[in-house]
Amino acid sequence: MTREIHLNAFDMFCPGHIQQGMWTHPRDQSHCVNDLQYWTNYARKLEQGLFDGIFFADVVGVYDVYGSSPDAAVRGGVQIPANDPTIVIPAMAAVTKNLGFGVTCNLTYEQPFLFARRMSTLDHMTGGRIGWNIVTGYLDSAARAIGLQGQVAHDDRYDLADEYMSLVYKLWEGSWDDDAVIVDRQRAIFADPTKVRVIHHEGPQYKVDAMHLCSPSPQRTPVLYQAGSSPRGREFAATHAECVFVNGQKKEDVKTITSDIKARAVTKGRSADDVKLFLGATVITGRTNAEAQEKFEEYRKYVSSEAALVHAAASLGIDFAKYDIDEPIETGKSQAIVSNVEIMNKAAGPKWTRRKLLEQMVLGSRQQPWVGSGEEISNMLIGWSEETGIAGFNLSRTVTPDSMEDVITHVIPLLQERGVYKTSYANGTYREKLFGHARLPATHSAAQYRSNVVAK
Repeated sequence: MTREIHLNAFDMFCPGHIQQGMWTHPRDQSHCVNDLQYWTNYARKLEQGLFDGIFFADVVGVYDVYGSSPDAAVRGGVQIPANDPTIVIPAMAAVTKNLGFGVTCNLTYEQPFLFARRMSTLDHMTGGRIGWNIVTGYLDSAARAIGLQGQVAHDDRYDLADEYMSLVYKLWEGSWDDDAVIVDRQRAIFADPTKVRVIHHEGPQYKVDAMHLCSPSPQRTPVLYQAGSSPRGREFAATHAECVFVNGQKKEDVKTITSDIKARAVTKGRSADDVKLFLGATVITGRTNAEAQEKFEEYRKYVSSEAALVHAAASLGIDFAKYDIDEPIETGKSQAIVSNVEIMNKAAGPKWTRRKLLEQMVLGSRQQPWVGSGEEISNMLIGWSEETGIAGFNLSRTVTPDSMEDVITHVIPLLQERGVYKTSYANGTYREKLFGHARLPATHSAAQYRSNVVAK
């Protein structure tokens, strides 16, 4: 029997996220991202559709690889302007009761002590509905923004991330006992100091000697997302991640990644079921196949090829402006998203060109859209889930709010009829809804830092 399919809305606090150019569509409302009501209305709509969560992407640099300039990104609204997604989450949580919030935060540029406090605060403010997408960055512009010359080497960033994770685990899991806060008005004792401890950490990158500033939040550690599919990324995911985001490829490739990460997790003493994989997908649907195809053809009129190349250039680490339309492109050694280069090599061949790349980006990104009636899309979601072992999908927006409303109207009811999508939310925190427990299990690497087992 097919397991329950999970759905996240995949979005970003900016006008142009994945499908570049869609903000120019006359019905698209993504230019309203600075309006708080845009996000609270969105949250209500997703909860009506019983979405598991909204997954916020984020970058802290500008896309300036294409043409060695940020001009095309600024002109095309390619993930700029981009606001801080953590700010809007409490407002969305205030108008919902069950929707989860996965937020991307780049640990390379986040001081771990302050970051740990922000995540605990968000977990409190959402009632235990916060998740963290762990990223190490891929933009040189982001590195320069904080005073570095450029990106740390790809695998070295993961080495830094391993230490970062051990430090925030100590703060989240080891600094406060669950029963430290007693609020004893008679004795004027708010918290028992014998149950709150200072964390001592001294490593290659970080030194911290402090207690965590927040009392234990409902989940303590947020639900942990990660999106690396390179060999080093998979090893990191197997150690830390609960949910892994993979990009669309062939089914056999997704199955291989899914099986590999789960197998690696088992070697680390975890259960294969402790890790759920989510596939990125773009859905265009309607009452009939003809209606969906008509929408697709309409949307294609608003695609920006330049903006699509700007986004691809940054994530692949290649300046496509240097190449003629049919000139073979040399990938070389990139410090950007290594797995993206591997995917493109498989899709277009090792000697691909701008023309081949643009042929892949029919709707303004490398993510090929799935177009069909609600029945056809529901069959595709079930098929991918059954054949690859993924747990769910991160659905990118095209025209907003149309794209998610169409999924809610035409796809979700059919998934429910087939018994593969919930008809109501389970109780509890974000982690409880996904895994059945509020805190990380004892088999997770964070567990070693609990209570008095706080290692240096």
